[in-house]
Amino acid sequence: MRNELLSGIKGAVPVVMGYIPIGLAFGVLAVQQGLSVWEIFCMSLFVYAGSAQFIAASMISSGATAASIITTTFLVNLRHLLMSASLSPYLKHISSFMQSLISFGITDETYAVGITEARTNTRSARYFLALHITSQVSWILSTVLGGVLGNMIPDPSRLGIDFALSAMFIGLLFMQMKDKKDVLVSICAGVISILIALNMNGSWNIIIATILAATMGVIIEQWTAKSS
Repeated sequence: MRNELLSGIKGAVPVVMGYIPIGLAFGVLAVQQGLSVWEIFCMSLFVYAGSAQFIAASMISSGATAASIITTTFLVNLRHLLMSASLSPYLKHISSFMQSLISFGITDETYAVGITEARTNTRSARYFLALHITSQVSWILSTVLGGVLGNMIPDPSRLGIDFALSAMFIGLLFMQMKDKKDVLVSICAGVISILIALNMNGSWNIIIATILAATMGVIIEQWTAKSS
């Protein structure tokens, strides 16, 4: 049991190293957007999704409705459903209850570590819990520290901190691009989102652009498959 816990903590080290700068950036920006340190703590504890938290904080500060915030964050994190599904075949020896606890801690980073380890070794629930708890604790501490520091930074934009979310999404976007179809869908999503934002109030441009671009991607994929 001790080896499993230590292996999980060791596996979380690269995740922690990545979480610290992004967590600090989120905390600084969130407090500048009107969230309290307590609210930042609760969001990191119960939501625990970097990109969704950045988006939610921004939408809250802009006065977006609760429905649009919930829908947007749901769509942004919908990929976690696929991650959980691809990891589940390697966790058949773990009870359903423990699998549900493990699934809460799945993020892009912990999934990458967990699926790589699960493909080569049979790990117990203790390994995944240690991996996920260590990662989330580092995220919570980083965001809270960022919130505390945010009160001391009058203009975070001068340090480029306000670009952290955009930089993270650009990085994630390029990692997902595998061929010309991905580039086309990405460009269409951006163009649609901008056009809608210029003609519609609120944050629905993100949701509408996501749905239309995803639909377009499916159509292109099916058309390409039939052509080949």
